[in-house]
Amino acid sequence: MSDAATPPPAPEPASAPAARRPLPPGYREGIITAVTVIIGFSLSFVRYWAFEAPGDWTVRSVIALIALLIPIAAEIYTLYRALLVEDDDEATYKVTVKWFIGSVCGMLVSVSLAAIVLSGRP
Repeated sequence: MSDAATPPPAPEPASAPAARRPLPPGYREGIITAVTVIIGFSLSFVRYWAFEAPGDWTVRSVIALIALLIPIAAEIYTLYRALLVEDDDEATYKVTVKWFIGSVCGMLVSVSLAAIVLSGRP
């Protein structure tokens, strides 16, 4: 038996990272354009809703305004993600597209809510 310390076991090699798959040309530009168009619509609608729509502010209209602002925040976050260099990777791009679709669906719901409030129906 020897007094020498045994060396610690060698660490196991880490698994290789997944292969990076860049997007085909034009995909990033397309989503950036789509997001900015939707943001432009959303901000124009909020401007109309907040400043030009007839009627007084009620609790229902404030709720509708908050419901409009949440998808706009998601759209801005989507634009932020789309502008990141990492978004050129296919896996990251897929997440950005999901954020975009979710924000558009949220805007559709909130615009419908705002239309109901503006119509004066209970």
